[in-house]
Amino acid sequence: MFKVLVSDPISDMGIQQLMDASDVIVDKKPGLSEDELVGIIGEYDALLVRSQTKVTEKIMAAGTQLKVIGRAGVGVDNINLEAATNRGIVVINAPDGNTITTCEHAFAMMMALARHIPQAYAKTIQGTWDRKFLGVELRNKTLGVLGMGRIGSEVAKRAKAFGMDILGYDPFLTEDRAEKIGVKVATVDEIVRQADFITVHTPLTPETKHMISRPQFEVMKKGMRIINCARGGVVDELALVEAIDQGIVAGAAFDVFEKEPPEADHPFLNHPNIIVTPHLGASTVEAQENVAIDVSEQVLHILRNEPFKNAVNMPPVAPSVMSKLQPFFGLGEKIGTFATQLNNEAVKEIHVDYAGDLSEVDTQPLTRYVIKGVLSRHFGSDVNIVNSMHLAKIRDVNVVVSKATATKGFTNLLSLTLKFSDGTERRVAGTLLNGFGPRIVQIDKFPVDFAPEGNLVFIAHNDKPGIIGNVGTLLGKNNVNIATMQVGRKIIGGDAIMVLGVDKEAPKEVLNELTKLAEINKALQINFN
Repeated sequence: MFKVLVSDPISDMGIQQLMDASDVIVDKKPGLSEDELVGIIGEYDALLVRSQTKVTEKIMAAGTQLKVIGRAGVGVDNINLEAATNRGIVVINAPDGNTITTCEHAFAMMMALARHIPQAYAKTIQGTWDRKFLGVELRNKTLGVLGMGRIGSEVAKRAKAFGMDILGYDPFLTEDRAEKIGVKVATVDEIVRQADFITVHTPLTPETKHMISRPQFEVMKKGMRIINCARGGVVDELALVEAIDQGIVAGAAFDVFEKEPPEADHPFLNHPNIIVTPHLGASTVEAQENVAIDVSEQVLHILRNEPFKNAVNMPPVAPSVMSKLQPFFGLGEKIGTFATQLNNEAVKEIHVDYAGDLSEVDTQPLTRYVIKGVLSRHFGSDVNIVNSMHLAKIRDVNVVVSKATATKGFTNLLSLTLKFSDGTERRVAGTLLNGFGPRIVQIDKFPVDFAPEGNLVFIAHNDKPGIIGNVGTLLGKNNVNIATMQVGRKIIGGDAIMVLGVDKEAPKEVLNELTKLAEINKALQINFN
């Protein structure tokens, strides 16, 4: 018999299949402290939680029989994934269970915002018959959807039914997929300038933090409205309040905050043109039951040693394969992270090539790390080594893997070629060097040799005398210290590159100044942090 502990409030309907299983005993004990969990977890094979229980390393150390931890929801911030992976405990979630619920909440917020429903309700129940709330129709308005994943795509479908024109932005949104959904592919800048309504459906990453801020509000269509039911921090909250007070933005509806719960004096809470809800995107009876049902089903599969999905940490790998691949995991992810930062366009194809000893083993686990590195720039913590292939597939990103024995002088060589939507390609190759760890040894046609870590500045330029000195002088004047430098060229006077290791991130203004120097074609900040 398997024993399952449910330590957070989860409906009986959601876990019914576990309760009905003849080989499972379910104990519901919500509200336990960490010490209380430590005291009893040793007798259980599985643990089901929502967001209240913090599954710490201490709890997992005591859970000597734990095979799986199920999170009835999407986020797994309350579970120590590293500790679970180290102990061979599978962590699963329910990424699809709240898609429709969150979509509908975003649409409800948009309609409430368009017609001033909360404000009108508040006055009416206070005894004031005020009919001066003049709203706007959704029909014939332009909706900008930032993030065309599961939820964003569902919002777009419903907006089409309301007669709205849809502009969709997503780093992986191709023309073909956009046509199927019925949206027009647009950049963030195009959406900011043209949309009457903007709805946010992106994860919070360094790329998306404050992607809507003062520069964007300054060019927005006057009277536009903005909705955020995704992640706090994607929209600059203080800049939004300023834009509303200045008459640029007519109103906003937010289900999320940069800090939750917000302070009592948060400007959103008392602003007449801002609607707020306390992170209710996934809060419906159906969603809570759906995520519990999804997780319960996968827990049952894992306990019975059957195929399962939605794991968010390391899947089982044969020890013999793991010992050969594990040293390359960091290299693979960093090559993916580096390559995707060389171009701002959407990735359409990912080609991963293995040469040398790597060609003799099953490299599927390593490929997942490479894909994770490619996607993490835009998905942040929402992508992991288990779901990376799935995320690539649903975004219509084709993944091709090939192997060869020849390595051009290296014992092992991992090469990544990205094909972007604008027709360009970027190739990055790397290897492991004894005593030096992961090294990138090729960028496009240029041979190089540097460690993929910290802050790097990538510069594409023409091979002319004095360029290195000019770059160093400009960075020095702006207090950006160069720690390392690699240069690469094929012929004298032709195309060339340089990769600079710097002590701190180079500001955007400095990168812009670099591109204005003679013979400099491109200057990019590359981050591995």
